[in-house]
Amino acid sequence: MYLSGLINQELYYSVQIEVTSEKAEISMQVEPKYFHAGNSLHGSVYFKMLDDAAYFAVNSIVQDSFVYTTSFNIQILRPVKVGNIRAVGELKFKSKNLFIADAILYDEKNREVARGSGNFMKSGIELNENIGYK
Repeated sequence: MYLSGLINQELYYSVQIEVTSEKAEISMQVEPKYFHAGNSLHGSVYFKMLDDAAYFAVNSIVQDSFVYTTSFNIQILRPVKVGNIRAVGELKFKSKNLFIADAILYDEKNREVARGSGNFMKSGIELNENIGYK
């Protein structure tokens, strides 16, 4: 479902994902089309990678309904201009409907370049084949 989304098919086509219990890793090749005027990675890409990794850490244990990001805070620590980036998300708190997950974004030299933390909650949307869930 994630990889077949239009944003990943048409814009972030190099994105890869690996999900295990309460953890997720998203990686992608940096390209100049993702840069801002300062010639380095735009903040929206940092956000997407961190949010996606944290989201799938939550989604790894929620298998009955779609999960929403309700808030997400990021800290950008250094610019990225080349290479592969990798976001690692980990579930930190879970209750019946509220989940908190953190994520760290690394550059190709395995340096921490950004970090984030998000709150997620279950929606009323059932996960099934009608919405592309397999």
